[in-house]
Amino acid sequence: MKVVVAIDSFKGSLTSEEAGNAAKEGILRAIPEAEVIVRPMADGGEGTVDALAAGRTLQRITAHVTGPLGMPAEAQYVILDGSIAVMEMSRAAGITMVPRQNLDPRRATTFGVGEMIIDALDRGVRSFVLGIGGSATNDGGAGMLRALGYGLLDGNGAPIPNGAAGLASLSQITDEQVRRELASCTFRVVCDVNNPLTGERGASAVFGPQKGADSETVALLDRWLGHFARISSDYLVKQGKPAADPDYPGSGAAGGLGFALRNFLGASLEPGVKLVLEFTRMEDAVKDADILVTGEGRIDRQTVMGKAPSGIAGLGRKYGIPVIAFSGSVTEDAGYCNDHGITAFFPVLRSIVTLEEAMDPAQAKKNMADTAEQVFRLISMKERS
Repeated sequence: MKVVVAIDSFKGSLTSEEAGNAAKEGILRAIPEAEVIVRPMADGGEGTVDALAAGRTLQRITAHVTGPLGMPAEAQYVILDGSIAVMEMSRAAGITMVPRQNLDPRRATTFGVGEMIIDALDRGVRSFVLGIGGSATNDGGAGMLRALGYGLLDGNGAPIPNGAAGLASLSQITDEQVRRELASCTFRVVCDVNNPLTGERGASAVFGPQKGADSETVALLDRWLGHFARISSDYLVKQGKPAADPDYPGSGAAGGLGFALRNFLGASLEPGVKLVLEFTRMEDAVKDADILVTGEGRIDRQTVMGKAPSGIAGLGRKYGIPVIAFSGSVTEDAGYCNDHGITAFFPVLRSIVTLEEAMDPAQAKKNMADTAEQVFRLISMKERS
């Protein structure tokens, strides 16, 4: 029996690889002769770099950058096969880098994201994969553009301040100092939201509150991003390019970083699951499997709507392979997953515990292994009958 295990991370508890190896341990207890292959899985959020790097030659890099609130920070990324930089914007401008009481989307900047890109340019990289989840920012990617050499200037020709608030004084965009290597670069952006830049579903209204914005600040942020979009369009049209489209799906991702990446760097915005499956050659691994195992921290209706397990469920449907999913918990609407490629799902909690106890890594590994063992004991009985 061949079993392929591709479980997304249990955020705050287990990495994708740790969850997969724990499930493998349980499977082998039940069926010692099974061939169990563990493949890291992610959907663009936490663990994406590790998933994309699986099975490739990699170089781990630490870049010294400007953090979201202007303090020095160290941002890690990897170079795959000597030519592809895989980065997570959250390493330079992530919400977890800022104490909750200090969150301020008016001040937070993506400048460090641009510095990460420059670091890779200086190492000869021209191909980029960038995950843009988990941002603390709402500056439309203006900080990143400044770091790359774009002039974002006020009416007096002076550089605007970093952060979304600086956009209020933006008057023109120039490109005399832009790194020319960018013209020969490709950017593939892992983007799993389809929000526009502005409006009721825009970056500020939907994501601003979790970054510390009250209703008054949300209105300001939205107005500033709208102004940025208009100035950006003026610049692009003067360059003979199409006007910026703030309504393009994903433009509002990461506080509008998706907008800047697409319109200024020509980036493609792609679903994380699709890109991870392609990079990891997951289809080659699973097409001759007997059983697929996937999962994530919580299984609900959203699990099969673009999240990591949905990719495995899709492959299961394509090749007629049963798919088992493990999770920390399930919601009442999780049954929706059974109609969309997940054959059966199982929460791994085995007793009433506190959240802290459930998320303890050692306990989570034990729960995963023990649950996988029991499920595969049942499978082994059917196989032998």
